[in-house]
Amino acid sequence: MPPIIQLKDVKKRFGKRIILDGINLEIDEGEIFGIIGMSGSGKSTILNILISYYEPEQGNILFYSYKDKRYKSAITNVMELRKTFGFSAQTPSFYPKLTLEENLLHFGALYKLPKKVRKENTRYLLELTELYEARKQLAQSLSGGMEKRLSIACSLIHSPKVLLLDEPTADLDPIRRKETWKLIKELHKKGTTIIVASHFLEEIEPVCDKIAILHDHKIIAVGTPAQLKKHYSKSSLEAVFELIEKKQS
Repeated sequence: MPPIIQLKDVKKRFGKRIILDGINLEIDEGEIFGIIGMSGSGKSTILNILISYYEPEQGNILFYSYKDKRYKSAITNVMELRKTFGFSAQTPSFYPKLTLEENLLHFGALYKLPKKVRKENTRYLLELTELYEARKQLAQSLSGGMEKRLSIACSLIHSPKVLLLDEPTADLDPIRRKETWKLIKELHKKGTTIIVASHFLEEIEPVCDKIAILHDHKIIAVGTPAQLKKHYSKSSLEAVFELIEKKQS
């Protein structure tokens, strides 16, 4: 199966600060693909480039167009890209003064979904994320775990093929983190390709099909958790990452 996303020699800087330096990466359809790295390593920047919130200074991002059955540049086909991808940022991006139901209907309208589809998708996503009973509640009153679930639901309102998740379990207690990963695995079972950036190595390891390690502005290793551990002769991803940190310092 050909990759659904290709990053080709992507470089990004903010001012004089280099964030990404020649990123090459391929992500296959149907994967849960993890991007791990220390805080400030550029994980969020990769996701923001993938959704075309940021434009790279160099390189290109290609995505597979299901409409035209060929690869297209994310840089020059932003509208189609955002219909294909959904993005749940680390900071929740919904409207606190709207109810859960109103938020989803609003985002559906932004994607110009027909009214009937908006209502159907809203009900489906509220049930999927176990938020249906709270649908008339104002978003500003939600707990951290419910905020994460609503944010994910909003990113799925247009039924994207690919879901980008930036630190989906950050600031959650262990129980809420397990609930969030349960939801992610449920979405994956339904056929969504998922790209997740996280520094929680112990959570990433049992869930992801493949993992990219981001360090010193570059992707320095890509593989299944088993391949990475075998290559570095380590028993866990945390041990692999610690070894890489020592070698690079």
